[in-house]
Order: sequence, then structure tokens, then C-alpha cells
Amino acid sequence: MKNMSKPLSILALAMGGVFFGATPAWSAPVLKSDLASFAVLGASGVTNVPNSTIGGNVGSSANSSVGGGYIFTAGSLQQNTATAQQAQLDLETAILAINGMANTGGTLNADLAGLTIAPGVYEVLAGTTNLSGLLKLDGAGSNTAVWVFRFASTLIANEGSNVDVVNVGNGSGVGIYWSVGTAATLNGSTFAGNVLARSLVSSNGGLTVGCGRLLSADKQVTLIQDKVSIGCGVSTDIGFGSGGFDQGTDIGSGGVGGSNG
Repeated sequence: MKNMSKPLSILALAMGGVFFGATPAWSAPVLKSDLASFAVLGASGVTNVPNSTIGGNVGSSANSSVGGGYIFTAGSLQQNTATAQQAQLDLETAILAINGMANTGGTLNADLAGLTIAPGVYEVLAGTTNLSGLLKLDGAGSNTAVWVFRFASTLIANEGSNVDVVNVGNGSGVGIYWSVGTAATLNGSTFAGNVLARSLVSSNGGLTVGCGRLLSADKQVTLIQDKVSIGCGVSTDIGFGSGGFDQGTDIGSGGVGGSNG
């Protein structure tokens, strides 16, 4: 399908159910190594209602407040450490890189629920919700498939929403990136991939990001008994080895997570 200058109509999406974008060429992973060691990173702090289970570093810079009540399966607290400082710089670089990519998939209507989407770079329109149900990301058999979704303002996932990644083999080289111009509100039960937001990243509690990250460039990340991991489960799980759907970035000085969790 050719790139579209106009958003897809709700009727067309409902009838087709599948949206195919052009798979972009990727010369290198988007996340640099120190940033890749973090499961949760906030510029103005991280708050948590215990207990949240984390696989990867939790950190903040320049504000050193990261709260407490974490159960680490890997990683540690990084309170304005050199690693956290570098990770924040890397986050800025990653956002600029993502937002500078060519749109290969066109513009999608606000609510992605009910769609099956192929790899590509997409713009998503603003709305009262961006995910009211199940979204499938279909890699068509490629374990190096990459998806980029760009939101000019908010990303809002409703209660009961889920992101399911299918047909990617073992998913070891898969990348999933959500670039959010303002705040990301993730109220669903599961989410997948790397959320890179300018403003607040939050959930209403009980969110599982089994393979991905919650990253805020300017504000804080708020956790409420959530589970966030860059490890992606065990060796039989989709995405294991991908470093949190970051295309398998090797870790940096943070010393955890990375290409094999």
C-alpha cells in the first residue's frame, strides 16, 4: 500500500482490519547502551505505590527522587548517577532520531484497537483514546521487524486494552517505539515496547510491560503496582534477547538488562 497523506477512515479500517506499511531500513538500534539498561527513567523523578516488579534499572536525572517499594528481577536504583545522566541525554537523542524518520506507513486514526499493523513508521492522530481494545502488531515472520508510532500530543490506552506482537519468530531483533509529544497514560492490562514521552508517563495500576520501557524526557514516571521489564521473560518468550523490543541493544555501564534481559 502506498503512503497516505490522509488518515485512514474508520470504515476502511473496520473493513480491512490490516494495515500494511513499508518496513523501514534500520542501520542501528534507536536506544544507546546506557539508556537501554533502564526499564523506567524519569527526568523529574519516579514515584511508586508498592510493590512494582522491575527488570532493569529505575532512575531519574536531574531529580534524584525514585521512591521505593520495588522488587528487582534485574537492575538497581540509579538516583542521578552518571548512568542516569547519560541515559537522559540518550533519551533526547532517541526522540530526535525517531521523530526525524520518514513516515513509511501513513497516518492512522486515533484509536488503534481492532487493527493488525505491519512494521513501519506511522503517525497517529489525537483522540480521547488511542487504544480501547486489542492491537496486533504482525511481523509477517520477521524477527527484526520494527514499528514506530508517533503521537503529536498524548498517548491514551484505556482499561482492558492490550498490545499483542505476533509472527516475529523469536523476536530477538524486534523494535517497538512509541514517541509521545506530551503525556502517556497506560491504563490497560498489558503494553509492549518502548514509550518515549515528553511529559508524564502513568498507569492506573496493575500494568504489565513484559518487554519494554517507560521513559520520560521532561517529567516523571508514576507506577502503581506495575510490572516493567526489559528482559522479556524466558528464552521461549517472544522478544527474549531483544533487550525490551529495542532491537537487541547491548547494555552500557548500567550493567543490567540489555540484549538478553
